[in-house]
Amino acid sequence: MPIYEYRCSSCGVQKDVMQKINDTPLTTCPACGQPTFNKQLSAAGFQLKGSGWYATDFKGSGSKPEAKSESATGTAGSVTSTAGGNG
Repeated sequence: MPIYEYRCSSCGVQKDVMQKINDTPLTTCPACGQPTFNKQLSAAGFQLKGSGWYATDFKGSGSKPEAKSESATGTAGSVTSTAGGNG
């Protein structure tokens, strides 16, 4: 459930209230009882930072197996060359 911030324009009291999205907004101030309790516009409680989950998890998933197979081939070729040079 979202948390909404309310403020009374009469007495200035502020309160955070957890409500469902479909609930009607509160209008009566719990401190002074006046019908001047209004919902405030406030910033979100989280921030999205970085390149995003999609960029690392799904976007490059097609190219990652190719890179692994190239490095595995390169490693196998080096081992074969080293073994052939020693023998």
